[in-house]
Amino acid sequence: IVKENSSSMKEFILLSLSDNQGVQKIYFVVFLLFYMLTVAGNLIVLTVTSSRHLNSPMYFFLCHLSFIDICYSSVTAPQMISGFLVENNTISFAGCIGQLFGVHFFGCTEIFILTAMAYDRYVAICRPLHYPALMSRRLCGRVVGLSWAGGFLHSTLQTLPIALLPFCGPNKVAHYFCDVHPLLHLACADTRAEGLAAVANSGLISLSCFLILVTSYVVILVSLKGQTLAGWHKALSTCGSHIAVVFLFFGPITFVYIRPSSDLSEDRTVAVFYTLITPMLNPLIYTLRNGEVKGAVRKLCRRKV
Repeated sequence: IVKENSSSMKEFILLSLSDNQGVQKIYFVVFLLFYMLTVAGNLIVLTVTSSRHLNSPMYFFLCHLSFIDICYSSVTAPQMISGFLVENNTISFAGCIGQLFGVHFFGCTEIFILTAMAYDRYVAICRPLHYPALMSRRLCGRVVGLSWAGGFLHSTLQTLPIALLPFCGPNKVAHYFCDVHPLLHLACADTRAEGLAAVANSGLISLSCFLILVTSYVVILVSLKGQTLAGWHKALSTCGSHIAVVFLFFGPITFVYIRPSSDLSEDRTVAVFYTLITPMLNPLIYTLRNGEVKGAVRKLCRRKV
């Protein structure tokens, strides 16, 4: 274990969600169950949406979203879950920087994919006659490629300044995974510039994409004026699941990254929602709200049986 005031940091100690040993054992069971449901649920959706029968752009995006959710939760959940069983949940410096990169890479890519899915719903509802031309397979592929590239660029710009900071003091990260604000608190340097850059980077991306998403749904609702009740029901059932995912994911993530963090324990609690709860709920939300996906899941289950 690295001693305080050493010249270089070899490893960090990640804090748990609770200091109570009894509560930690309960958390171990609960979050292990959550993680297993996340992986299993998203694998089912990934398998179903990659079939030939569901070939619309929405399912193409949903397939990538499920893959991202598996990766996103896997970056943080195993380390957190194993930490409930040990006294000191340690992570190497390289592992910490890698975890920081992974969280922002998959998180930012998910933000861009959700934004692309909102545009897909807008075109499907507001411009249905032009939908095949506006949402071609080639365009969808380019959008997904740009989403992955954008996530990589964002994560690189977020991780590199942190990796270059000197860490020579306490090595207890006030979080259950390595993130920007907790690491800035440990650096042996003036980190105000890096803190502002983090808010400008992560905060503005999450807030601007959230506003774009909200605007797109306002436009969709306005376009439904004069529609029959059946038209309203079809439109809302089409994008209702997406609205639920957007608010569950963007609410907590915007809260954490849009401001310079002062209460790290509060951030630690809120982060559970966007790193584990939302990836777990995504398969349930999309499956329960979509008849085609439910039908494909039933067919898959019958075939397996």
